[in-house]
Amino acid sequence: MSNALPPTTMSPIDTRYARIIAIALPVLLANLAMPLQSVIDTAIIGNMNDTAKLAGIGLAVQLLSLLLVSFNFLQYASSGLSAQALGQLNNKDFSNNNHVPSPLLSILQRALVLAFMIGMVLLLTKPWLIDIGLRALSANPDSGAAAKTYLDVRFWGVIAELMNFAFIGWFAGQSKTRYMLYQQGFIAIANIILTLFFVFAMDMGLVGVALGTAIAFWMGVVLALWLSRLHLKISWRALFTADPQHFSKNKMLRLFSLNKDIFIRTLILTLSFAWITRLSAQSGDIILAANAILLQVLSISAFALDGVAVSAETLSGQAAGRRDWVRFRIIVKRTGIVSYGLAIILSAIWWLAMPIYLAFMTNIDAVFSLAYDYHLYAVLLPLVGVGAYWLDGIFFGLTAGNIIRNAALILAAIFFPLSRLLYEQWDVTGIWLSVWSLLLLRMLILAGFLYHAHQTGSYEKLQLDH
Repeated sequence: MSNALPPTTMSPIDTRYARIIAIALPVLLANLAMPLQSVIDTAIIGNMNDTAKLAGIGLAVQLLSLLLVSFNFLQYASSGLSAQALGQLNNKDFSNNNHVPSPLLSILQRALVLAFMIGMVLLLTKPWLIDIGLRALSANPDSGAAAKTYLDVRFWGVIAELMNFAFIGWFAGQSKTRYMLYQQGFIAIANIILTLFFVFAMDMGLVGVALGTAIAFWMGVVLALWLSRLHLKISWRALFTADPQHFSKNKMLRLFSLNKDIFIRTLILTLSFAWITRLSAQSGDIILAANAILLQVLSISAFALDGVAVSAETLSGQAAGRRDWVRFRIIVKRTGIVSYGLAIILSAIWWLAMPIYLAFMTNIDAVFSLAYDYHLYAVLLPLVGVGAYWLDGIFFGLTAGNIIRNAALILAAIFFPLSRLLYEQWDVTGIWLSVWSLLLLRMLILAGFLYHAHQTGSYEKLQLDH
């Protein structure tokens, strides 16, 4: 990469706190709609007065996460490629329906085709995936049966959920965060309405919960297609017209190759949380159900904190691109301050809202009591985990894919034996200490790489992808 241009030819990067928050806020709002799907399902099932069903939804959500998050490279690839393609258009006017910005549209089309193909494979192998997955998570007979009932129906929305990754990345790469918010908010609202209808009006139980979510995701795909057409200002026919030159083998494989390191990192993190779910399942359905409710706190908080992580990624990437390491250090410091400030606010909100939240999530006395006993571990999750999400953003901005991968491999080598030891020593408390250690280790390992670069003044070496 060449040295930065002289200051007279390049405007300085805006590192004000206001700019950091301006980038983070729309992403935060859009992200908060995303975990609502599992929260809604968990809350409705948690009020069915059946511990096995609530434990089963915990297993089902974790298994789905393990399968689907492994393919979230569809989001990262769509984001990066669409950003590049938009830049190459050089602000050309593509408002004429007869003119299609082929590279930009083709990126979305390729991602959707790939999402459909992966989804079809998952759908066709559904019986084996569910059976093997639930055995790997140590499901008890009753909770396992409940999870299977839910997953048998929810799997019909898997293709739509994978397409959702592609749309989120494609919109984000073009800074169309309001479209992300429209789509995710619409899915959440549709999910609530449909699920309540199927469960209470149609008395469909677990099947109704899964069916409402699956249909909501498919409705989200239709809305996202309409938003895409609106954004590109093209006809429906043009939207579904493919340019063969953009569907070569190399261009399809690029969706994989761009994010192989992120895939490894995400897979390790997902397996780590699957391992925590397995430990909960081994401790019985009540513990599994209580932990499933409390871990939703981490899911919601992580999506909120990711808004600031996107700010860190955007601004640190700009500074790294210019080799402006003075501003890079300012960005690291200020995004860190904003991240921890948000984490304090989130923990305070959870501390105040936890009794109401637990009452909303379940009417099972034994589950409520156990969750309340351990609620402080969940309340502190934003503060414990914020460093991991913030530094993830910094390293994504540096496009230091192999460092992100290596950090995850180091994490796996330490976390799994440590977690087993904590569980054997302190049982349920050990499970929560394992969650904390997973988050803290992620922060400490990445901080070690960053501190070494700071001490040696070798920030360029972090940009190994360049």
